[in-house]
Amino acid sequence: MTADRSPTPGRWESRAWRDEVLEWGMRALDRHGLALRAWSQPHVRPWSTVLRLETDRDPVWLKAPGDGCRYEAGLLRLFAELDVPATPRPLAVDEGLGLALIPDGGPTMRAAHDGRSSIDATITYLVEYARLQRSLEPHVDALLGTGAADLRPSRMPDAYAATVDRLSAEREPGRLSPDDAARLRAVAPAYADACAELAGSGITPTLNHDDLHDNNVLAAGPVVIDWGDSCVGHPFGTMLVTLNSVLMHHELTPDDPALLRIVDAYTEAWTDIADRATLRRQVQLCQRVGPLTRSLSYRQACTNVDDAAWQEHASSMPEWLLEVFEPDLPTHPPLLPT
Repeated sequence: MTADRSPTPGRWESRAWRDEVLEWGMRALDRHGLALRAWSQPHVRPWSTVLRLETDRDPVWLKAPGDGCRYEAGLLRLFAELDVPATPRPLAVDEGLGLALIPDGGPTMRAAHDGRSSIDATITYLVEYARLQRSLEPHVDALLGTGAADLRPSRMPDAYAATVDRLSAEREPGRLSPDDAARLRAVAPAYADACAELAGSGITPTLNHDDLHDNNVLAAGPVVIDWGDSCVGHPFGTMLVTLNSVLMHHELTPDDPALLRIVDAYTEAWTDIADRATLRRQVQLCQRVGPLTRSLSYRQACTNVDDAAWQEHASSMPEWLLEVFEPDLPTHPPLLPT
């Protein structure tokens, strides 16, 4: 199979690309005693597309991530090898092409709960996700070997400085203004201090999904899906997106007690390492420094996209990085002093 490097999402709308990946998918199905009956392409986005393959038994999904997220296929392979809980079990992967063939797992938590998972349902999947993260603590080298970014707290200050410099010279709309770049550089020492506290916490780095919400979790299991934003880092980096998603969908205020209830349930898995107050502070610090990983996720997502996709999505890179100044993050993390 050829490795087409034309820009996305147009690549995924070409007949030649579809014919090639369908041929790959059919060979993989055949190895599992399945036959393709029909296919569709439910969505095409700049950072990924999926084909739904109807077989003579259950449906199967063929996922193709963008060029900046090809490591996702390697992560899925590694999950299967290590028997990681609450993760998909692909029928086939091609790490070079980034392709994965995944059995249908049923509706997401959000779909199963009529558009909004309850707080209790959210806690249920976060408890399983915490178990998943802890199981991967001994396997950081293998995780990095898939190509996932190394954003452990000790490395984040250098990545922060490099990102500010790069976005200061980026083409629009991915560019930081000179004033915003100066503001970000002014808090770099405080950012580094927060990262140092995280690094010295005794909490082992592991895989951070970095886009964990109820539409990226299958209700049956639960099973965490869509690992294309993930990185190796402090586990609690997850909370930036997760708590913001809960806050938005439940129309909560940043100091609502439900958010702290979620934090405590999730971090229960680390109570053998630190007391409750320390764990809560670690979550707050991760929310404050976490916009860097989200900015870099969008950089990955915008790798080798066409100009229309760049114009639509590249602004998320500076916008996310500037969230380090957001005063109303869930549970009110302390602001970085200048």
